[in-house]
Amino acid sequence: MKAKIHVTLKNGILDPQGKTIHHGLEMLGFTGIREVRAGKLLEIFFEGMNREQAQQATENACKKLLANPVIDDYDFVIVDDEK
Repeated sequence: MKAKIHVTLKNGILDPQGKTIHHGLEMLGFTGIREVRAGKLLEIFFEGMNREQAQQATENACKKLLANPVIDDYDFVIVDDEK
């Protein structure tokens, strides 16, 4: 099992990295981009767990370490690990 976790800043929280990327895209000639929001993709690989256990472990990891509940939102999916 593998968890794919996407952590982003909540709406309304300033995103300086996203603004820098947006500016860079404009400088390269890209047009029509209203906003860029940066985030992070994390993958956790589980061994010896079923889907429900992996989901619970991922939820706990997000709440305790991977996302700051004051400024971050997160979502995740559990998928079969394709090695």
